Amino acid sequence: MANVLIPIAEGCEELEAVTIIDVLRRADIQVTTAGLDSFQENGSKVKPVTAAHGVVLIPDTTLDEAMTQHFDMLVLPGGLPGADNLDNDPRIHSLLKKMSAEDKYTAAICAAPRILAHANLLEGKSATSYPGFIEKLNLANTQIKEDSVVHDGKVITSRGPGTAMDFALTLIEILAGKEKRDEVAAGLLFK
Repeated sequence: MANVLIPIAEGCEELEAVTIIDVLRRADIQVTTAGLDSFQENGSKVKPVTAAHGVVLIPDTTLDEAMTQHFDMLVLPGGLPGADNLDNDPRIHSLLKKMSAEDKYTAAICAAPRILAHANLLEGKSATSYPGFIEKLNLANTQIKEDSVVHDGKVITSRGPGTAMDFALTLIEILAGKEKRDEVAAGLLFK
């Protein structure tokens, strides 16, 4: 069974985060959500994350604990300031570089593909993002596309909240095959 890490940061786009988590779990993919911060309250080490539109998400674990585990894919939800918070955390860049060096998948949606660019993972790749986010970086060796989802080698990118379902289903196809993608899509009445 594939194992996916989804770091969630304060201000993430909840529609993207929840859609990706839910849809991957429907495909029986092991999903671990990790918060950037930890705290001790009522015996809990995980700090709830308030997303961009006020939805409170409770991560499965902390990023520090997650970094000791093995994952087949790292998926970054977008949203602001969530993507900035992920981008400003050196542990995220360390994980991205480690995943790339191990020939594992990295994926990002909305504003988060900019994090992949900052980690030099879009070099020589095709990619997409929320309009303007990676275009502003003037990446000479990155072909920017307007497709809902762009899959180039071990890097998968997507545009935003409205493409989250396509993005999540693409991740299922990559990790578990087209038959599993079709099965999950049918159960969701997604055409």
